[in-house]
Order: sequence, then structure tokens, then C-alpha cells
Amino acid sequence: MSVEDRLAIQDLIARYAVVVDSGDFDALDDLFSPDARIDFTAFGGPVGAPGEIKRFLSDSLGIFRRTQHMMGLPLITLDGDRASARTSCSNPMVISDSDGATKVWLIGLWYDDELVRTDAGWRFASRRQERCYSVVGLTDTPLGPA
Repeated sequence: MSVEDRLAIQDLIARYAVVVDSGDFDALDDLFSPDARIDFTAFGGPVGAPGEIKRFLSDSLGIFRRTQHMMGLPLITLDGDRASARTSCSNPMVISDSDGATKVWLIGLWYDDELVRTDAGWRFASRRQERCYSVVGLTDTPLGPA
């Protein structure tokens, strides 16, 4: 595997986290192949194409004040113009409870990806979540700037 390919795939995985956490779900079009299959059933989400997943992410993440997908270093295997990657992710999400208290949900998962090299660069051809853990109800503290 070339260093250039490895860095491009790592950048794609990192861009996914930034796009999702910024709420700019239309930018996912630049990360996935048009025929990509995305499986988010590990946490109750759908299996679908990028358009369906964009709607799901907008609806499901819209309840949170902040999210932070912290991606681990991916294990990448290259096979010509195709690749696979497995990446750990820790995802704290801040939410306001009905009583106004600020709580944190902490989700741990792995992303299993199939990637394809296109004329526009590397893209996700498939992405599947594997659940590790889910902790809800942690209290967010007012330490430091919000």
C-alpha cells in the first residue's frame, strides 16, 4: 500500500467524523460512492443508501446539542483500487434532559468499511457499525468553556 493511499483513506475517515459532527449531512455525498450500502442497525438505525442515511443522521443526531466522533487509527488493507478498513470510534453526545439537565451519552463502536478508488479519490463503498458499548445519563459538568 502506498503512503499516499493510506493517508487519503485516513483523511476520508476523519472527514466523515467532521462532516457528521458539523451537521453538514449533504457533504456526505463527497465521501460515499453513489451506490454505497450503509448499515447502522447496530444502534437501531437503517440499512440504506447515502440519501436514506443522511435523513436518518439528521433526524437522530438533531436531538443532541453536541456530538464528537473520535476516530481511532484505522487498520487498512489495500487491494488495488479497493480497500477495507476497521476503525474504532468513541462518540460522546451531549443532550438536554426534559428537566433541563445536561447529560452525556457515550457510544463505543467500530466502523467496518469497504472503500473504492474513484476518479474523485477514495470513497466509502460500504460502511457498517459494530456496537461495543452504550452508556447514557452521564452528567456534563461546567468545567472550562462550553
